Amino acid sequence: MCGTSLAVFGISAMEESLYRHFLRNPDTAPDDIHLRLHVEQDRAQEAVTRLSDLGVLRRTERGTIAPADPEVAVDRLTEVRMAELYRQLQEVTRSRAVIADLRAEQGARTLPPQGVERMENVAEIRDRIDDLAFFAREEILSVEPYAALTPANIEHARPLDRRCLRRGVRVRSVVLKEALTDPPTVRYLLELAAQGAEIRVADDISERILVYDRRTALVPVDPADTSRGALVAQEEGLVANILALFEKIWNEAADLAALVDREVTGDVGEGGLSEIEQQVLESMCKVGKDEIGARDLGISVRTYRRHVADLLKILDASSRPHAALLARERGWI
Repeated sequence: MCGTSLAVFGISAMEESLYRHFLRNPDTAPDDIHLRLHVEQDRAQEAVTRLSDLGVLRRTERGTIAPADPEVAVDRLTEVRMAELYRQLQEVTRSRAVIADLRAEQGARTLPPQGVERMENVAEIRDRIDDLAFFAREEILSVEPYAALTPANIEHARPLDRRCLRRGVRVRSVVLKEALTDPPTVRYLLELAAQGAEIRVADDISERILVYDRRTALVPVDPADTSRGALVAQEEGLVANILALFEKIWNEAADLAALVDREVTGDVGEGGLSEIEQQVLESMCKVGKDEIGARDLGISVRTYRRHVADLLKILDASSRPHAALLARERGWI
C-alpha cells in the first residue's frame, strides 16, 4: 500500500498510521499506541474506537488489537464511504429545495437547482444520460452491475457509443462478471472493445456510477432500487469522491480480453482475427493514411492505430509492408 492513501475513504492520516502500525505489529496492546504515534492518548483511543466501529480493527479476547485483512478493510471502507456519498448527495438535494421556498416568498421565478439535481422520471433520466453521452468530449466512465443487456438496450446504446468512440472520447467501463454468461451481451462488449472502449470485469459490484468528462456524475438515489430515481451531481467535491471510487473499482477489475475467448462471439475471421481486426488488416494493405482508414471503418484514428499495432504483433511483422506480405502468404487477405 506504499504510495497510496486511505484519505479517499474519510480516514485521517493518524487513523491510517494506526491501522498500518497494527498491520506491521498484529496483536499488540493498545495502551501505549499513543506513544508510538506521538499523539495524545485520548486521540489515539478515539481513533481505535472509530476504526473498530468501521470494522477495520477488532479487539481480541486477549485484549489486544488485531487489524482486518487489507482487502476486507478496503471493501468495508468502500461500502461505508459509498453510503456516506449517497446520503451527502441526498442532503444537498434536499437543501436545494429551500431555494424554491425562499423564492416563493420573494415572489420570484423558481430557478433550477445547481450542483446536484434529483430526477425521478425514468424517461427523463434516460434522456439526460443520452444528452451527457452525446456532448461528452473527453471521457465517459461507468460502473454497471447488469447481468445482461436486452436487444433493445444494445440497439439504443450502439449509435451513441459508436459516435463517442469515433470522436476519440475515452470510454472506460466496469461490468459484472455474470454478464459474460450472456452471449449477446458479450458480443456487444467485445464490439465496443474492438472500437476502442476499455472494459473491465468485476466479480461482485453493486455500485452504479456514470461520470462524464470528470465534471458530471450520475448515481441512483437508492442503489438497491433504481426506480426511485437518480442524482446528477456537479459539485466538485462530490464528483471527485465518486471518481476516486470508480478508480478503485477499475484498478481491482480484470480486463475483458483476459476473461473472454473471442471464439464465443461468432465474429472471428481468418487466422483467428476478430471482424474489426480483419477490416483493419485489409484497410492497412490498401490505404496509405491512417486517418483515411479510420474514417472508412468508422473508428477513431487512435483505435485504428492500436489495431495496426496488434496486427503487427500477431503476424510477427517488423513493418506494415512486411505484415501485408505475411498476411497474403497466409491467405488472410
